[in-house]
Amino acid sequence: MAGKGILAGLPWWVTWVVVPVILIVVFGGLIATAVGFLISLLFKVLIAAALIAGVIYLVRRFTGSSSSSSSKSDW
Repeated sequence: MAGKGILAGLPWWVTWVVVPVILIVVFGGLIATAVGFLISLLFKVLIAAALIAGVIYLVRRFTGSSSSSSSKSDW
């Protein structure tokens, strides 16, 4: 593999410290943008699910109680 041949003669700290730090510095903004987008998308999905569940709950509660023949003293 070409990658191992390039890093073979270097000390361990270059492979495990310097290279990851360089990659984080170069691609850090891209990584932060992607993680922020995923967290934002997850938050919006959770909000949408909560709102839809709330609407379904309210519709079933009010249409179920008004269509039954019980008295209106439940209010």
